[in-house]
Amino acid sequence: MQLLDGKATAMSIKKELKEAVDLRKKEGKKIPHLAAVLVGSDGGSMTYVNAKVKACDEIGFESTLIRYDDSVSEEVIMNKVKSLNEDNSIDGFIVQLPLPKHIDELKITQAIDPRKDVDGFHPMNLGNMVLNLPGFLPATPAGIVELLKRNDIDTEGKECVVIGRSNIVGTPLSIMLGRNTNPGNCTVTLTHSRTKNLKEIVSKADIVIAAIGRPEFVTADMIKEGAVVVDVGTTRVEDSSKVKGWALKGDVKFDEVSKKCSYISPVPGGVGPMTIASLMINTLRAMDLKGK
Repeated sequence: MQLLDGKATAMSIKKELKEAVDLRKKEGKKIPHLAAVLVGSDGGSMTYVNAKVKACDEIGFESTLIRYDDSVSEEVIMNKVKSLNEDNSIDGFIVQLPLPKHIDELKITQAIDPRKDVDGFHPMNLGNMVLNLPGFLPATPAGIVELLKRNDIDTEGKECVVIGRSNIVGTPLSIMLGRNTNPGNCTVTLTHSRTKNLKEIVSKADIVIAAIGRPEFVTADMIKEGAVVVDVGTTRVEDSSKVKGWALKGDVKFDEVSKKCSYISPVPGGVGPMTIASLMINTLRAMDLKGK
């Protein structure tokens, strides 16, 4: 078994991006500027946003963090999105999900200028992805594909099962892995909570992507010998043995599954860093597309 080390892979990507930014500085060109809107104090969201800000610092991007408490109105968020759309100093921005229940996430996502939508969630960018046209790819699926590519995982002709059909990960990833690209050319089965005979379907897969949001859902008896397993899950689980009082668990029961597979991504240190790296790639592209 070998680890799909997202942390190390992301570090390589950030080094490449830093070199590109350093060159821009030498040439007197604009430095990429990423803004993030964070609503509330959800632990997972705070962790990710802080990691994004840190990545900007490491690469040399400018970054702006805009915070609101849980009670903020939808109108305030919409107005902030409008102002970020119009701010020429901002190349790309994200509104960290999930949002409080009284705010319509789809409405907020659709309000973001597609040219600044570095999370790749806007319907225009998703449509471009489906048609294989230029646009911003969703950060997590793009990160997973890049992780497979940089670890020389052969995907052509392979049976791939994606567990989870979210618009953020499962559905776009199933499309990306089925395209005539490298990585790609998989025969993809998109499964979910209503799938019958899920265990049987997963057990035939050469590549398993677990993105269902259920801690340790995928067990060893669901994985065939030599399969490649990518764990997208990140759930905080109570753990009194930890100083923080919780531990981060993936969707895969790592200790069991790692004994059967050829490659596996850890949690933490797998898909998470790759998501952030993809976001940085999209931010640099957003600025390049503006011709600055």
